[in-house]
Amino acid sequence: MHKIVRVIGNNFVISKDTDEKEIIVRGLGIGFNKSKGDIIPEEKIEKIYRMDTPRQINHLTELVENMPLDYIAVCTEIIENAQLNLGKKFSQNIYITLTDHICFALERTKTGLEYKNEMLWEIKNFYPAEFAQGKQAIAIIKDKLGAKLSEDEAGFIALHMVNAELETGIGDMVSITKMIQGIIEIIEGQYKISLNQESLDYGRFITHLKFLGQRIFKNQTMQEDDSDFALMIRKLVQEKYPKDFLCAKRIQSYIQGNFGHLLSNEEMFFLMTHLGKLIKRID
Repeated sequence: MHKIVRVIGNNFVISKDTDEKEIIVRGLGIGFNKSKGDIIPEEKIEKIYRMDTPRQINHLTELVENMPLDYIAVCTEIIENAQLNLGKKFSQNIYITLTDHICFALERTKTGLEYKNEMLWEIKNFYPAEFAQGKQAIAIIKDKLGAKLSEDEAGFIALHMVNAELETGIGDMVSITKMIQGIIEIIEGQYKISLNQESLDYGRFITHLKFLGQRIFKNQTMQEDDSDFALMIRKLVQEKYPKDFLCAKRIQSYIQGNFGHLLSNEEMFFLMTHLGKLIKRID
C-alpha cells in the first residue's frame, strides 16, 4: 500500500517504499484532486521510479513536473526495453539523463534544430548492440509520438545507455570512446591491418577497453599480482610476442600522454592477451 507524500502533478506523486525511501509513482490521474496521506489505488500505478539518492529523486521530480506524460512514458519504455534486450541493468540515473536528452531532442525537432553527432561512426562500431537499441528507440518515438529523430540521435541515445551500463558521467563516456578510437588506430597502424569488427574477439576487446576506460576515469587501478609465477608469465609473453609488447607499450604511452593514467603491469598483460587473440584471428 502506497500513500501520497506529495503531489507532483495530475499523473505523478511522491510516495515511500517499505524502507521509507522516497519513490516517484506514475499513473494516469493519480494526483488529481489528491492530498498528502491519500492512498494510491494499486490498479492505477503504471510505474514506480526508485532512484539511488534523494538528489536524483529531486532531479527526476523537476523533470516530470515540466515534461508531457507521454514523453515520460515513452522514455521509460525505451529504457526498459533496452535493459531487457541487452540483458543488462542500467544505473537508475538513466531515467533522468536519457529522459532529459530525449525530451530536449523532441522539443528541438519542433524548431528544426538538430545536433550532428561527431562520434556516430565510433558509436556504431564500438557499441553496436547499444546502437541497435538507439535505432529501436527512434522507431518507438516515431510510432508513439509521431516525431522523427535522426540517426545522430540514435547514436546519442546509445551513448547514454553505455554510460548507464558503466555508471560513468556522459562526459567520461565521450572520452572513453575517443580513447578506444585512438587505441584501435594504434593497433591497425602497428600491424598494418584492418580489424574485423564482426569478430567475437573484437567485441570482447572493445568490452575490455570500455571497462579499462571506466577504471581510468574513476581513478581505479587494477591490483598488481607480483607473485613469482605472475612475473614469470608476463616475462614469457613479453619475450615470445615482442610485437604485441611493443604495441601495448605504444598504447600505454598514448593513454598516459592523453589521459594521465599509467597502465599497470597487470593491465599491460591483459592488453597483450587481447592483442594476441585479435591478430591470431586475422592471421
